[in-house]
Amino acid sequence: MHYFVVDSMLGRFTRWLRLLGCDVTYSNDASDDWLLAIAEKELRVLLTRDLELFQRAKTRGVDAFFVEEVTTSEKIAAVARRYQIRLDFDTSLSRCPTCGSAIRTAEKSEVSGKVPEGTFAHYTEFWICVGCSKVYWQGSHWTSIREIVDKAKKLVMEHSNS
Repeated sequence: MHYFVVDSMLGRFTRWLRLLGCDVTYSNDASDDWLLAIAEKELRVLLTRDLELFQRAKTRGVDAFFVEEVTTSEKIAAVARRYQIRLDFDTSLSRCPTCGSAIRTAEKSEVSGKVPEGTFAHYTEFWICVGCSKVYWQGSHWTSIREIVDKAKKLVMEHSNS
């Protein structure tokens, strides 16, 4: 498993890393000092878009990666290349995009009343976060999620062939 701490400039990116099975610590109001302390104490890689923070981390011997890419696919590809992250969804490894806790398969009966009726009627596979109890399913949004990750895979392949 990969362990990261992410600065506030990459907050939305946190969700992607968690879906891909990474353990990501994130707080949208974290100070640079807190980020550096967590990275050092927990041996996490600091991901940042803040060049000054990146330079401070490197000076302190913290493993840090400066994420300069713009699109989500480019960010995913860059971090995946650097840290050998598999760009496949494995629900047994995926983490809750919201809180970062593990997710587990849920029986359909468990989610009755916790998801919209149409969702309950249409889908058969559900997952529940063991931390925040949020329920997940592979709804229509999964098409765009897969497209973004597939584009990241393509970028990784293009980079390795060059």
